Amino acid sequence: MKTMMTTVLVATLMAGSAMADSTLKLVEVITSPERTETLKSIVGKFEAENPGTKVEIISLPWNEAFQKFATMVSAGDKPDVMEMPDTWLSLYANNGMLESLEPYLAKWEHTKELTPRALELGRDVKKTAYMLPYGFYLRAMFYNKKLLADAGVKTPPKTMEEFTKASEAVSKLPGKYGYCMRGGAGGLNGWMIFAASMAGDNKYFKEDGTSTMNSEGWAKGIEWMVDLYKKGYAPKDSVNWGFNEVVAGFYSGTCAFLDQDPDALIAITERMKKEDFGVIPLPKGPAGKSYPTIGYAGWSMFSSTKSKDLSWKLIATLEGKEGNLEWNKKIGALPAYSSAEKDPFYAGDQFKGWFEELADPNTVPTVMPTYLEEFALFKDSIAIKTSQQALLGDITAKQLADQWAAYLTKAQQKFLTKK
Repeated sequence: MKTMMTTVLVATLMAGSAMADSTLKLVEVITSPERTETLKSIVGKFEAENPGTKVEIISLPWNEAFQKFATMVSAGDKPDVMEMPDTWLSLYANNGMLESLEPYLAKWEHTKELTPRALELGRDVKKTAYMLPYGFYLRAMFYNKKLLADAGVKTPPKTMEEFTKASEAVSKLPGKYGYCMRGGAGGLNGWMIFAASMAGDNKYFKEDGTSTMNSEGWAKGIEWMVDLYKKGYAPKDSVNWGFNEVVAGFYSGTCAFLDQDPDALIAITERMKKEDFGVIPLPKGPAGKSYPTIGYAGWSMFSSTKSKDLSWKLIATLEGKEGNLEWNKKIGALPAYSSAEKDPFYAGDQFKGWFEELADPNTVPTVMPTYLEEFALFKDSIAIKTSQQALLGDITAKQLADQWAAYLTKAQQKFLTKK
């Protein structure tokens, strides 16, 4: 009897161990209810194809994701697979926490079908695929047709000067504003876009590693952003707005302009008629050029995982043609597959502004310096705090430009010494 009980106990422990080994932890960080449901749908297919395997999905709210995920990792609570934003890749890859996906990509049937840009950006650190991008976030300008008409603005702005005048005209309407400014989490893109466009150049550094942030053109663009807010062309509380708030500010008719990625279409098309808004290329600066940021996110495997092959299978399901299109159609990003442009979903007028930008030689999609280890902290913490100080008048626009230049110069020169 005792022998039988021992056998049963050992078998139970072994079964429990097998169950634990077949549980994968997946962290998503750019979250929304719609995204999470879509992720669950794709993961459900993976679980069905891999009986006995369960995926635990942990969803971190984006506004707090950087700090929360860093706390998890420092406590030893690391996932098997995670949604990796471009701005975090260098931090985790350079610290040896991510597994190279190169051995898997070399054998994967879909590798050759991915866009060259996807593979290039996934290999941003040490020319090694520590992340497989699922899609791209390219900024363009949403505009409210009714608000422009009410303000007497006949055509949507093509230049930053016209944009300022149109924002001023709309802001004269009771309770209305020109620009849905993103002063909170994720707001750095707007500052970089308009500063580069004002400067007519998207180079972040000189050859010696000195930042261009406080050079004449860039500093003028930073001052232009501060002036928009101080003149009342953006809502007062937009100093704290993140993604959800700026999108709501647009579809509610509070403000007429919103610079955003295609993912904003999800909420906007649900709440606005197609004929009431449009998407156009970002306004150009004095040099006749604009520099919309192009961001990306993807899937990474932590090197600490005990189930590498199974973790890759999960990434392959998420990044496979079926999963990738399902995911991007829901989140609004431009997919990683070359064939996606032919999909009827992307052929409509709603995506016209982004494809016009891609076709215009004077519109230059620009990647922020995400290769710097220090950039994640800069984007998700330092830049938010200091830009809010400038908007509220606690520091000047020049002081903001000088602070950003000092931080980025130190990071770039450190990077150059390691090359």
